[in-house]
Amino acid sequence: MEPPVNQTTIEPALATPPEKVGSPEFAEAYQAHSREIYYLTLRLLGDPSQAEDATHDVFLRAYRKWDAFRGDASRRTWLYRIAINHCANLRQSWHNRHMVSNADESLWETAAAQTDSPLQILETKELGQRIQKTLDRLPAEYRLLLLLVADAEMSYEQVGVLTEQSSDAVRGKLHRARKAFSAIFRQTS
Repeated sequence: MEPPVNQTTIEPALATPPEKVGSPEFAEAYQAHSREIYYLTLRLLGDPSQAEDATHDVFLRAYRKWDAFRGDASRRTWLYRIAINHCANLRQSWHNRHMVSNADESLWETAAAQTDSPLQILETKELGQRIQKTLDRLPAEYRLLLLLVADAEMSYEQVGVLTEQSSDAVRGKLHRARKAFSAIFRQTS
């Protein structure tokens, strides 16, 4: 389930492709996948400003290696792999292991722009917070599998390519990830 996000929250940073991209294919890929990459990095990092920076870093890395793309997978899968690796590196850095995130609750508060009822706003905010808390408590591999299948709507085969495992292994781990998510979600309040 995607958290409600006010379009103005992410549009300024992601709406315009980089200047002088040099390749119409790159510009098309940016337009087609920047929002997906942003949401993936947001879920993996949990901080909107870090996710925005990570999204730009992902596309900068992709731009630098654009001509080296071998075509073993789709461009989308390739961009997801770059994003996953980049977020893993960020999460392992000293700063992220020792500093508390200063992310505010503005991400969940923007739901007000999309609903009318104050009760709906509160319920949506609370649900989004519970989902993120649950995801944060899951092992990294389970969190990644859930995000790729549920949020990114990737097939088991695509996830297998990204995570370098068979689709059967993905299916089994995803089953365990869903059970773990459900158990942890029931414990959160």
